[in-house]
Amino acid sequence: MSSGAIGEPGVAALQRRTVWLLSAGQVLGGFAVGATLSLGALLAADISGSDAWSGMAATMSTLGAAIAAIPLARLAVRRGRRIALSSGALVSALGALLTIVAASARSFPLLLIALALIGTGTAVGLQARFAATDLAGDQTRGRDLSIVVWATTLGAVIGPNLLEPGDAVGRVLGLVPLTGPFLFGITAQVLAAAVYLLALRPDPLLTARALGATSDAGSRAAPPVHDSRARERFAILAVALSHATMVSVMSMTPVHLLHHGASLTIIGLTISLHVAGMFALSPVFGLLADRLGRLPVILLGQGLFAAALTTIALGAQSASAVSVGLILLGLGWSASTVAGSALVTESTAQLRRPRVQGITDTLMSLSGAAGGALAGPILALVGFDGLAVTATGLVLGVVAGAVVVSRRPAAPLAVSG
Repeated sequence: MSSGAIGEPGVAALQRRTVWLLSAGQVLGGFAVGATLSLGALLAADISGSDAWSGMAATMSTLGAAIAAIPLARLAVRRGRRIALSSGALVSALGALLTIVAASARSFPLLLIALALIGTGTAVGLQARFAATDLAGDQTRGRDLSIVVWATTLGAVIGPNLLEPGDAVGRVLGLVPLTGPFLFGITAQVLAAAVYLLALRPDPLLTARALGATSDAGSRAAPPVHDSRARERFAILAVALSHATMVSVMSMTPVHLLHHGASLTIIGLTISLHVAGMFALSPVFGLLADRLGRLPVILLGQGLFAAALTTIALGAQSASAVSVGLILLGLGWSASTVAGSALVTESTAQLRRPRVQGITDTLMSLSGAAGGALAGPILALVGFDGLAVTATGLVLGVVAGAVVVSRRPAAPLAVSG
């Protein structure tokens, strides 16, 4: 069936199918990252011979996601989401394979390259949330995007629980210790690539583009696009600064709790609750963004951030208060990211969307990397409560941007871009 022959009911059915297929890919991708990334720090410390290098695992993975975002977006423009997402998943699988090789060869430089390639899987997950908006209408864009974000929860929760079984499989196969779970990561990413490549037909981005061309060629008016470049820039800023706020505080939480006598069980529970806050309620924030508007939900996210940072600043010496703060931090990230990502899409002309979405993901990853890198020195200088107060500046930046944008008159944007 040609794209131009698809009526509204057909588009709605195709969109539902697309969202569920993207969600399935997200589960597999989250499983792959969850089953492998936590071992990266251990391998980095072991191969380098120093715990000081263990943080390079997260750094290289984040940089890998940032570097991959724009090339994947460009590939989507040329060949569609199907090719871009499957290619990214296969690159991440290659990274997992190279990690096993690096561990066997005791090569730290190769390990860093491998971890960066694994980070491409994160870029795929970020692009998948935008792919969920290609065929979505204004009234369901936030909901559809948030469902794909929520799907990450399943894989992220299951993956880390399979580290020991994966290591056991690795020992049976004669692999170097700690590398067995990467076999699970390879398998999951290859399956995700198969879902994207074989099942994501017709391609949502190419279909949306064809439908837009058909609409422009006919007598019907093109659907309105509601905003200007100012709102687009604000949406990118909101997503990037919200991610930096979350990463800067979250990344230092285990260090702070450990230094104050918390057990590994308490630390693990705190981070688990934080991750649940990030993803579990994302469909709720998606529905709110559709019904109340993107800006109100972004501001809701910043309010949750403010509550989180206040709780942490006032209760930094209490593990319970820190846990509550981390839950609120995750909820603030969820609201801001879901609504901000929807705003990026709908404030950008159709032909520009994949490129702008790729820029958004790159800046999001780089902001997270910068937030995590700066959080350590800030923690050393002013403590965990001081870090929370400092992060409040990022929240105020988003709020100020929202106020400025809300006062600007909305300008229609040409669909052809």
